[in-house]
Amino acid sequence: MIRIGLAGWGDHSDLYEQGLPARDKLKVYGRYFSLVEVDSSFYAVQSPANFERWAADTPDGFAFVVKAYQGMTGHQRGNSPFEDADHMFQAFRESVEPLRVVGKLKAVLFQYPPWFDCNRLNVEQLREAKRRMGDLPVALEFRHQSWFDGEMKAKTLAFMEKEGWIHSVCDEPQAGVGSVPTVLHPTDPDVTIVRMHGRNAANWNQGGGPNWREVRYLYRYNADELAEWKEHLAKLQERSKEICIIFNNNSGGDAAANAMQMLELLGLPTKPFAPRQLDLF
Repeated sequence: MIRIGLAGWGDHSDLYEQGLPARDKLKVYGRYFSLVEVDSSFYAVQSPANFERWAADTPDGFAFVVKAYQGMTGHQRGNSPFEDADHMFQAFRESVEPLRVVGKLKAVLFQYPPWFDCNRLNVEQLREAKRRMGDLPVALEFRHQSWFDGEMKAKTLAFMEKEGWIHSVCDEPQAGVGSVPTVLHPTDPDVTIVRMHGRNAANWNQGGGPNWREVRYLYRYNADELAEWKEHLAKLQERSKEICIIFNNNSGGDAAANAMQMLELLGLPTKPFAPRQLDLF
């Protein structure tokens, strides 16, 4: 089984009629895609009521990948709103419980920062994070090449398999140590996540310019690149029952169109985008 979706649902203007209230966008989004990544959970632990509402706004069989809170992955700067790590992880687990109860939580995605390199201390941090998450499904994505460099590649994958981490496979520009190669190796027999970040190498890192964060995901995949991924997905399916693909290349609004192209390429059902009103003034 292959699911395709986008990172977030609010900013994809191709999907919505002009003037659609924000509260109704997820309901419309669910007509096009069977999967979404929740990014707001990275910036703040969401209330259980939010997840309960989002679950109700989506059809049966819909699935969520929820990004781990920034304090759980070492991104946070400044003071934490939580007393300690135990309270932080507990609050996050409780927040996503409504999704788990109705069977719509596909995974919690732990995306670690570019400075989180492969060393013994960080390996122990991964073990501790996995322990704190209990039996919730968790996915792991690196942003430092050392995890897949040379002989460490096999060791990293073996560790993920042993510890029960779902592999979040990346398609991203190869722009130094702060990026990782595409490693087509599932570590969970049930689920593999693929995140399509684009290939904007010039703006991937801070050296790309003062607005690099705003344009790092500015990229539209062409037909040949998507066809290449059709072959990659077939390989991943040999070792994982379900593949969840998230298009995150939306700095220029390209994610929805590329996701729809991939659906068509795989022979999966699609729907035309919402009609756009002609803005004359």
